[in-house]
Amino acid sequence: MGLVRSAMEKIRIVVSSPVDDRSLAMIADAGDWIRMDYLWPLMGAARKGDERAKASLDSLLAEAEVLYGWLRVLPERLPSRAPVLKWIQTMSAGVDELPEEVRQSPIVLTNVSGLHAVPIGEFILGVMLMFVKQAPLCFEQKRQKQYKGFSPGLLRGRTLGIVGLGHIGRETARLAKAFGMRVCATRRSAKPGDRARYVDKVFPLSELLGLLAESDFVVLSLPLTAETRGMIGERELRAVQPEAYLINVARGAVVDEDVLVRALQEGWIAGAGLDVFTKEPLPEESGLWDLPNVILSPHITGLMPDYLEQATRLFCENLERYRAGKRLLHRVDKARGY
Repeated sequence: MGLVRSAMEKIRIVVSSPVDDRSLAMIADAGDWIRMDYLWPLMGAARKGDERAKASLDSLLAEAEVLYGWLRVLPERLPSRAPVLKWIQTMSAGVDELPEEVRQSPIVLTNVSGLHAVPIGEFILGVMLMFVKQAPLCFEQKRQKQYKGFSPGLLRGRTLGIVGLGHIGRETARLAKAFGMRVCATRRSAKPGDRARYVDKVFPLSELLGLLAESDFVVLSLPLTAETRGMIGERELRAVQPEAYLINVARGAVVDEDVLVRALQEGWIAGAGLDVFTKEPLPEESGLWDLPNVILSPHITGLMPDYLEQATRLFCENLERYRAGKRLLHRVDKARGY
């Protein structure tokens, strides 16, 4: 995008989220053609009413050409306060938190799509193993100081249904095949007869109910868009086998959470592994807390020890492309939401 830069021309970059010193150094060391300002301390002070910090923040935003940070903590009224801003590199893969004013602007958005595939894929396999080996029962017996034997199950021969065959879905399929599982998946653009690596059967999204009926484990790994919001409701959950499990690593709003609670209470499905919720943090009054057939985690499946380093390395690679006028990696279609 844009024009090739002259050797003397600096690119004004602002970092609007909390990052460590190592990440800031990686950006600063990308080249002497960069001028970087760390906005996070100023943003915190401005929120507390510090007028001098607000003035400094406005001054830096007014000159910013590139912004790096989480979408959930973008400066307010960004397009009007940053009139020369051309590109936002978000630290996340999902972009459902993008403010509407930025969505409607000409600002280019890129994400870190693919960065989460390994940690989330491992997490999904871990949850499936916990359910099939009855780990929740072991935890409960330990709590009650009971020593009662039981026969755990196997993943081998079970069918995994992946709703959304992107980076996460493909990595999950690869791992599932190593356990001898049969894998089905939906792909938005699938046509009859389509095939995919590590996938035994590809469904178009219009045949979602067929995939749900065949699956022992259903994994939701697709972006939250207008099309996918609330797509797993009563009809879909009743299509799932009573012995099957739902695992959601997408976004909470993909599922009708009230219906899911009822499905778990009434035994429409065997259980659920949930990392995302309609409202986060999960409210204390949610019925999900007390269900013994639910494994919960606090929206952490995509994280890993060197997450910031990997995200920043990708940003620096995109910075080089931006300076050279090349197409940026992982550009998001803001209208589609991915």
